[in-house]
This record gives sequence, structure tokens and C-alpha cells, in this order.
Amino acid sequence: MTDHLKSAPVAYDNETFLNSPDGRIIRMLAEYQEPLARFRREQIQDTVVFFGSARFQGHRDATENLAVVGQNHAGASAAELEEDLKRAQAVVDMARYYEDARKLAHMLTKWSITIPARRHRFVVTTGGGPGIMEAANLGAQEAGGKSIGLNIQLPFEQHPNQFITPSLNFQFHYFFMRKFWFAYLAKGLVIFPGGFGTMDELFEILTLAQTEKLAKKILVIIYGSEYWNKIINFQAFVDAGTVSQEDLDLFKIVDNPEEAFEFLRDGLTSYHLGDTPKKKGEVLPEIARTRP
Repeated sequence: MTDHLKSAPVAYDNETFLNSPDGRIIRMLAEYQEPLARFRREQIQDTVVFFGSARFQGHRDATENLAVVGQNHAGASAAELEEDLKRAQAVVDMARYYEDARKLAHMLTKWSITIPARRHRFVVTTGGGPGIMEAANLGAQEAGGKSIGLNIQLPFEQHPNQFITPSLNFQFHYFFMRKFWFAYLAKGLVIFPGGFGTMDELFEILTLAQTEKLAKKILVIIYGSEYWNKIINFQAFVDAGTVSQEDLDLFKIVDNPEEAFEFLRDGLTSYHLGDTPKKKGEVLPEIARTRP
């Protein structure tokens, strides 16, 4: 009697294949379809995205850390201690942005949950990590609303912060799929002070808006003129002829949570609360499309 071969796994259960280069397209599709299904299930219609540095802390934590640095200097040279204190003081100085992101997210969420709608509107969304991301998720939670965290696998491990709504906690492998989900549902973008990643995210959205590759109006706020005016000279783009003067109207620079909230509330109301969904089962907006 001939023995039968052991059954091979079906393709979607074959982990070796799924994790191979040949399975890459399936992994990409999974990072589109699984979030799509979850957003539908959680009744998320659109979002306001907060970007900013992962290195900022709240004022209390930053102040406590400065005190610890000042005490723990055994064996350190005077130059090393001075440098450590300088970095710790910078964290204290930037803590106001953490507190402002927390307050703005609270104000936005408190307003958004009063909007009469079948689905959740203008849900606070972040990259899911610490710093400004944590602050915005915390502010939304304190206001009693949902918030989203779109985390990413990195060589240096980034854990999701504890204030994300658990059912809206995502983990991505591909940066471009994570960026897609930042832009796809966004009706507003708030850019707090940050580093390379924050600048990448800012200019990507501005480029899509400038080139009319978005099928919707996205309100863009750049928060903190003191910081950003040192980092980017926007007028220099115009003076050099590399952008048009009207391109500077694609964003607004603000310096306090109240001004940012008023700009978002008025703009979101004007551009996105005038129409009702055309189809009863419609959950998500159209995918951003190119012009023919």
C-alpha cells in the first residue's frame, strides 16, 4: 500500500511563501485591506492627523528629567555634564508643544463628538508613538473620543502609546502604506515641531495639494512659528521662483491651540460638513485620484 504524501499548506497558510519576496504584493495588499476593514467596522469616516517629534515630553516629565540629569553626574566631565544639561533643558523648552498638542486634540475631539453623524468625524490620528503623537492621543482620550495610532516597525523599536483606542491601534511594515492611510482619510493636518520624518510628511501632503492630486480639501496647519521660521524659509521658495506666492496659501502658521482649533473647526465645517453621504452604505471617502 502506497503512503500518501503529507498535504501541502494552502498558499495563504504558507508562512514561508508569505514572508518571501514572492509574497511581498500580498503583504502590501494586507496593509491596505485589513485597515480598510477595521475602519469600516469602527465607523471611522475621516481624520485629522497630528505630526511632530517623538522626542518631546510633557512639562512634568521633562522637568523631572532635567533634575535627574543635574544630580547624576558622577564620573562625567564638566563638558559632558554641560552637554547633557543642555539637551535636557531643550526638552523642557519644547515641552510646551507637547502640552499644546494635547490641548488642541482635546478641543478638536470634544467638538467632533457633538457632530450629528452616523460615523465618527475628524478623528485624531497620529503615528502611534511617543512625543507629540502620545500628546494628541492623550488629549483625544481625555475628551472622551476615539483616536487612531498608525505605528511602524523600526530598527529602534517604537511601542504604541497607551492612549490610542485599542481597536484603532495599527502596525505597519511598509512606510508607503502607512503614509497612504495618513492621507486617505485626512481632512486636516497639524504639523508640530519635529525632525526629518515630520518634514517628509509635511512636504508630501503639500506636494499632493499643490499638484492637485487630492480629491478633497485638506486643511494644513504648521504649528509654532518660532521653531519653523528657523527651520524653513518659505518665502525664499517664492523669491527663488520655485513655488508660486499662492502656494503659501496651502497652509496656515499658528502659535496657540485656540487659533488652531478655530481654523480647523471653521474649515472642516465649511468644506466637509455641508454634504451628506450619497449612499447609505458609504463609509469611506473616495481614494485620492489623479486628473485625467
